[in-house]
Amino acid sequence: MTSKRCLSLMWLCLVLQTVFFASGSGAAFRATFDGQIHNNSLAVSPDETIAVVSYSERPEVLVYNLETGRVQAVLDGFITPRNIVFAPSGKVFYVSDSSLGIVAKVESASFKILARLPIGPGAFGTAISKDGKTLYVNNQAANTVTVYDLESDRAKAVITGFAQPRQGICLSPEGSKLFVTNFLGDKVAIVDTQANKIEGEIGGFNQIRAISITADGKTLFAANSGANTLAVVDVARRAIVKTIPVGHDPYGAALTPDEQFLYTGNLKDNTLSVIALPSMEVVATVTGFKGPRQAIVFTKDSQTAFVLNEDLSVAKIDVKTNQVLSTIGPQ
Repeated sequence: MTSKRCLSLMWLCLVLQTVFFASGSGAAFRATFDGQIHNNSLAVSPDETIAVVSYSERPEVLVYNLETGRVQAVLDGFITPRNIVFAPSGKVFYVSDSSLGIVAKVESASFKILARLPIGPGAFGTAISKDGKTLYVNNQAANTVTVYDLESDRAKAVITGFAQPRQGICLSPEGSKLFVTNFLGDKVAIVDTQANKIEGEIGGFNQIRAISITADGKTLFAANSGANTLAVVDVARRAIVKTIPVGHDPYGAALTPDEQFLYTGNLKDNTLSVIALPSMEVVATVTGFKGPRQAIVFTKDSQTAFVLNEDLSVAKIDVKTNQVLSTIGPQ
């Protein structure tokens, strides 16, 4: 039996068998495809009115109204939600689920699921093109990236050759290159988005997590959770040129829109490290979080940061003062 057929049968069994059971104590039990891998995700709508959050240990996806600080909607029907990304128009957002093996297309106004894009078990990180026409989806189980045409909601290519690509995925500013983390082997694969083929790689990371890239496309940042550092990569040279010591178990590599600061959530410390650019030095350590990871988003004016906690509460941070202004959470 081919590996492709085995994967298809496994996915079918998972969809048929993955349900919620009531245990004798009344607690809920979830059957998951890859429940041993934990991550969280936070996306803010382009108009900055709502935030959509998830944690892979919890089946629900929450929508916060950022004006009122309250939960506006609870989206059920997920098992291990992995990543959330808004379309540039803000009219829809996409939620990947590695156990269901799909990416759900959700209408932002009604929070109704408009489509379920099939990826296969292991659907993880997502990135969307600036024109909103193409979605790239990591599959950490199949070691692939699926390319979706969002005008037809159909897959148009499957790129192979990865090694457990998880949440780390981002497009170069002009969209010609796709950078995909490989958790196994600690590499970043560089994909030519015209040919939909891997054209090169960058190595030397240590339990790589989140990545980001500067607006000029020259510098890439990556979190090394195994070395407690952030790696600075010269994209043209395809080489790490500097590492910045941060807190314990860093996951994030979030760049402010004005590119003045780089943030990482330190999972074991429950802190946030703030790195100033271009000096590449840690200028502040913000405390008071609960299991922060890579789910860090900035407002367009670079004045405010939102950091997701493990309990799905969201901390609002003043970027100038590095102070937590408030925290919103489930009521």
